[in-house]
Amino acid sequence: MADIESSTDEIERKKKLSMDDIEYSTDEIEKKADEEIISFGKIESGNENQHSPGKRKKCGGWKLASLLLVNQGLATLAFFGVGVNLVLLLTRVLDQDNAVAANNVSKWTGTVYLCSLIGAFLSDSYWGRYLTCAIFQLILVLGLGLLSFASWFFLISPTGCGDGMKLCNTPSSIGVVMFYLSIYLIALGYGGHQPTVATLGADQFDDSNPNAVISKAAFFSSFYFALNVGSLFSNTILVYYEDSGKWTLGFLVSFGAAIIALLLYLSGTSRYRYVKASGNPLPRVAQVFVAAYRKWGVTPATVDALYEVEGTESAIKGSRKILHSNDFKFLDKAATITSMDLRGPNNPWKLCTVTQVEEAKCVLKMLPIWLCTIIYSVIFTQMASLFVEQGDVMASKLKNFRIPAASMSAFDICSVLIWTGVYRHVVVPMSRSLTGNPKGLTELQRMGTGLIIGMIAMVAAGVTEIQRLKSVSPGSKKSSLSIFWQVPQYVLVGASEVFMYVGQLEFFNGQAPDGIKSFGSSLCMASMSLGNYVSSLLINIVMEVTTRDGGPGWIPDDLNDGHLDRFYFLIAGLTAVDFIIYVYCAKWYNGINLDTSENGIQLEEQQKEVLASLMS
Repeated sequence: MADIESSTDEIERKKKLSMDDIEYSTDEIEKKADEEIISFGKIESGNENQHSPGKRKKCGGWKLASLLLVNQGLATLAFFGVGVNLVLLLTRVLDQDNAVAANNVSKWTGTVYLCSLIGAFLSDSYWGRYLTCAIFQLILVLGLGLLSFASWFFLISPTGCGDGMKLCNTPSSIGVVMFYLSIYLIALGYGGHQPTVATLGADQFDDSNPNAVISKAAFFSSFYFALNVGSLFSNTILVYYEDSGKWTLGFLVSFGAAIIALLLYLSGTSRYRYVKASGNPLPRVAQVFVAAYRKWGVTPATVDALYEVEGTESAIKGSRKILHSNDFKFLDKAATITSMDLRGPNNPWKLCTVTQVEEAKCVLKMLPIWLCTIIYSVIFTQMASLFVEQGDVMASKLKNFRIPAASMSAFDICSVLIWTGVYRHVVVPMSRSLTGNPKGLTELQRMGTGLIIGMIAMVAAGVTEIQRLKSVSPGSKKSSLSIFWQVPQYVLVGASEVFMYVGQLEFFNGQAPDGIKSFGSSLCMASMSLGNYVSSLLINIVMEVTTRDGGPGWIPDDLNDGHLDRFYFLIAGLTAVDFIIYVYCAKWYNGINLDTSENGIQLEEQQKEVLASLMS
C-alpha cells in the first residue's frame, strides 16, 4: 500500500507540474502573441490581457471572417472555371468517349475532395489553419498557371477549337502530361484549402462570447453562399467562353482570381485569430484502442474513477475537456486505472485520459452518419458529368444564342442562393415554433431532408431523360426537347445542398473535438470524394452488366441509344435505401458533451439567454 500511495503522489506531482508548464507557456504567449500561434485553451486563460484595449489589436470577428468569405468565393470561381466544363474539354479537346470522360471527371473530383483530408490532417496536426491555407492556395495558383500555359501552347490547336464544331488536333504527349499534372495540382490545392479555410473562419469567433454559437451558424451558411456566388460566375460567364472555344481565356481568368484570393488572404495575416495545432491525432486515437485491448479483461471503472488530468484544460494541447459518454463502453477500459498503471511513469499506450477516449468515441460515432452521406454525393456529382452530357444532346438554342450545357448549373447555384435565404428567414422560424429548437431543425434533421430532396431530383432527371428520348428524330444526334427541361433537376439539387451540405458543415465541425476541427470540416468534402468514386464505380458496373448481351448499355457514347433514365432511377432507389439506414443512425447518435465547469457554466447560461432571445 505504501508503494501505491507513493506512486499516486508521484502522478499528482506530475499533474501539478504539467499545469505549471501550461501557466508558464501562457506567459510566454502573452509576450510573443504577435509571433506565435495561440492555442484555443490558452486564449481563454489569457483572455483579459490579450484583448484588453490598448494592449493588443482586436483580432478575429466578422471583418476577418468576411475576408475569408471573399477568399472562398474567388478560390471557388477559379476552381469551377476548370471543373464545370472539364467533361466537355475531355470529349472535345482530348477526344474521350462520354463514359470515359464522365469517369475521369468523377475520379478527378473525388481526388479534389480526398485532398481535403490531407489539408485537414496537416492543419490539425502540424501546420495550423493559417499556414495550411496559404500553402494549398499557392499550389492552386501554380496548377492554374500551368493549365493556362498548357492550353495555350499544347492543347487548343487550332485556335478556337473544342467549341463542339471545330475539331482540335491530337495533343502531344507533353501537352497531355502537363494537362493532367496541372488539373491534379488544382485538385490538391483547392481540396486542401477548402475545409481548412472553413475552420479558420469559425475560429474567428471567440467561444468565450455567448454570441459565438449564433455567429458560427451564420458563418457556415454564408460560407456556402460565398462558394456558390463564386461558382455562379464560372457557370455563366466563363463556361460560355470556354464552350465557344476560348478555353485559354477562361483558364487565365481563373488563374487571376486565384492570385487575388491569395493576396487578400495574406492581407489579414496580422489580424486573424489563431488556434494552435494539437498534434497528430492518429497516435492519440490508436493509443485508446491499444490501451483498451491491453485491458480487455479489466472491468471498466465507474465514471468518477476514470483517469483525467486536473484543471480546466485537457491533456491534449489546445483542446477543452470532453465529459464521459456511455457509448462504446469497452473503450473506457483505456481510462481505467489499474495497479500496473500506478507503477512507474504514465504511458499513454496503457492509460489514456477520459478526453482522449471520448475523442476516439466521437470519431467512431460520426462515421456511420458520414457514410450515409456518400450516396447523396453520388447525386451531386452527376451535375458535373451526366447532367452536362444529357444537356449537350438537347435543344439548346434560344433564337441565335446557343446555351452551353454546363451553364445550366447556374440554376443549381441560383437555387442555393435563394434557398439559403428561404431557409434562414422562413424554414428556421417556422420549424423553431414547431420544435422549440432555437436552430429550427437539428443538423441531422436538415441532412435527412437534403437526402429526400436529392432523391426527388434524380427522379426528375429520369423523367426528363424519358421525354428527351421520345423527342429524338431518327438519325438525329440531338433531341428536339428543350434544355430547360433540366431546370427542375438542377433546382432540386440546389435546394438539397442547402439542407445537406450546410448541415454537414455545421454538424461535423460542431461535433468534432477541438483537436480535430479541420478533420470534422473535411468529412463533408471527403463525402463528396467517395461519392465521385462510387459514381464512377456504379457507371463501370452498369456498363459491364448492360453491355453483356452486345447491346449499347445504359450510358453509351451516343446517349440516344442508351437508357440514362434507368441509371438516374437506380441512384434514386439507392438513396431511398440509404435514407432508411440514415434515420436509424441519426436516432442512435449522441452528441459530444464538452466540459462546462467553472467559466463554461456561465458561458452556457449566456448562450441559452441569447438563443432564448432569438425565439422571443
